[in-house]
Amino acid sequence: MRRKSLLIGINYTGSSHALRGCQTDVDNMAEFLVSRGYPTDPNSMVVLTDARQGPFYPTGHNMLAAMDWLISEPNTCNFLHYSGHGGQIKDPDGDRASGFDDTIVPVDFEKNGQLDSDTLHRHLVTRLHPTSTLFVVFDCCHSGSAIELPFVYRSDADGNVSLMDNVKQGLHLVSTAQHLLQGGFSMSKVNDAKQLLAGASSFFQGLKHRTEPQEEGLGEEHFMEDWRSEHKRVFMYSGCKDDQTSADASISGEHVGAMSWAFLQNMKQNPNQSYLQTLQNTRQLLKDRYEQVPQLSVGYEMDLNEPLTI
Repeated sequence: MRRKSLLIGINYTGSSHALRGCQTDVDNMAEFLVSRGYPTDPNSMVVLTDARQGPFYPTGHNMLAAMDWLISEPNTCNFLHYSGHGGQIKDPDGDRASGFDDTIVPVDFEKNGQLDSDTLHRHLVTRLHPTSTLFVVFDCCHSGSAIELPFVYRSDADGNVSLMDNVKQGLHLVSTAQHLLQGGFSMSKVNDAKQLLAGASSFFQGLKHRTEPQEEGLGEEHFMEDWRSEHKRVFMYSGCKDDQTSADASISGEHVGAMSWAFLQNMKQNPNQSYLQTLQNTRQLLKDRYEQVPQLSVGYEMDLNEPLTI
């Protein structure tokens, strides 16, 4: 099966929101993927950081276009890693019980807004071919439901795992006025997204392994009640619950994201483990240092004892 990867690390260099470890996270994740057999040619691995230029600079439209490239092919194992800021905005669609959507934060968010969870779900999950899989690691604040997968598993400090059904219970987010990044419009607005996507989409289409039909812009709104029936093979490990922040850490003299570090450290120590063990062991690495609780979100009800495959 063909393997593709998209790695996004944003330090927001020179801004008042600067982070220090996100580009290092991307470098470390790329090294890990190579050890797992992922190719690094430009048709298979795309890296976006704010140290790069052109289509590899992580603006909102470049990020969405790269995501469309990532999941554009059938019979493909896809890997997405994002390290940067996460936030929340008011839910523009009214389908969230909390009234807020999780977001990830492009480098140009102050001008062009954040990428909300509705948009991320449509680009990454709804458009994913049924014969393909997607594995996601999000290292950012408020990331628990960042792509709105219907089933979320959490591990407590003792390793006990509980299931939260997002369809039944809704996503009860906690919005605080103290959060670093607030407000901004949602890039799920169809006209805004079409305009921003136009230039970048043409570039990333050129990196596709084979030519596939590409839908222009954004489709119609998909409500959470419908997403359970998609049954897509999507697995996401996220740095924390929706109401938590994710740490930018210094470990062994290196600036890294705490979730990215814990995930990679766990995979190096235990290369053969189940989805459940990966969640529990990552939690154990974090619990003595940080309050954040990693989560596993999936697109369908599954046996967590299945071997983790990347």
